[in-house]
Amino acid sequence: MSKLILITGGAGFIGSHLADELIAHGYRVRALDNLSPQVHGTRGTPPSYLNAAAEFVRGDVRNRGIVKRALRGVDAVFHFAASVGVGQSMYQIAEYTSVNNLGTATLLQEIAEAPVEALVVASSMSLYGEGLYHDCMRRAVLGERSLQQLQAADWEVRDANDEELVPAPTPESKPPQLSSIYALSKYDQERMCLITGRAYGFRTTALRFFNVYGPRQSLSNPYTGVLAIFASRLLNGNRPLVFEDGLQRRDFVSVYDIAQACRLALETPAANGGVFNIGSGKSVRIRDIAEKVAEVLGCEELEPELTGHYRVGDIRHCFADISLAREVLGYQPNVDFQRGVEELAAWLKEQAPEDHVAEACAELSARGLTV
Repeated sequence: MSKLILITGGAGFIGSHLADELIAHGYRVRALDNLSPQVHGTRGTPPSYLNAAAEFVRGDVRNRGIVKRALRGVDAVFHFAASVGVGQSMYQIAEYTSVNNLGTATLLQEIAEAPVEALVVASSMSLYGEGLYHDCMRRAVLGERSLQQLQAADWEVRDANDEELVPAPTPESKPPQLSSIYALSKYDQERMCLITGRAYGFRTTALRFFNVYGPRQSLSNPYTGVLAIFASRLLNGNRPLVFEDGLQRRDFVSVYDIAQACRLALETPAANGGVFNIGSGKSVRIRDIAEKVAEVLGCEELEPELTGHYRVGDIRHCFADISLAREVLGYQPNVDFQRGVEELAAWLKEQAPEDHVAEACAELSARGLTV
């Protein structure tokens, strides 16, 4: 009989795509999800896009009884269940710490009592804080921006001599710079899983996802991926809101490439104990992203609105060095950005998202979390 794989957060954006990937490669899948209203709305039923061949268990990853039941007969686990949102994590501190840290601890407690063959945990590029930079001598430098600099709308990262640093691909060896509760919780998830796997002898791998995009992303969640946030604004006739000057750079990776990387991590024994960046290996400016989404949706007249503000926890530049994932996992991104955004646009045009971005921004501002 084929192996049974549990995906926590399995009804979500990435989890559902992974379910498709695994089922297409002969695995059986069980999805555990609490169907959070912020992500799934209030209907209380699994989304229609969840693969019909996947077994569904509704429940909270913090509930030991439900986790124990979900783990019954399972060969391997993908741990994706998490509250996601840098800004929101700064004012829902207890909730993010409970879901992400305690939820992971609960899962690991059950696995420790009945170990599985392998565990793959979804980590995040957010734990890097700022990406890697080079100075004028091409030396690697860790960058950070001061509050005074941000208040002066001086957005770029500079060295001690006030020289602008050059952003470079960020490798896994870069030390974490944890600038939000969300980033801290993802780092904790990663470390907890790796420590427990080593102690109990099951294969464990952490994948640091960069900015994931694609169909099924929650469009009414103002703390989801930036492409979905821009699309939600545009589809409601509103201009995309872009913080700072829009020239910050990120790595956008298709959810199909993410699903491929997850399967490879499961199937590659050499991945045991490893941490891998999963991105496209390319960088794009946020302002350009907003314009591209408007173009493919036929909303070119809705130009990005540059707020000139900074959100606590935001960073300037971060994009992935994926050479380690290529070497060890055999990972190769297959979806180029133009094709990926065009497919996303076709899906978006069939959706009716609610735009809650203004309320989210107002919440951050009221709490003093924007500059």
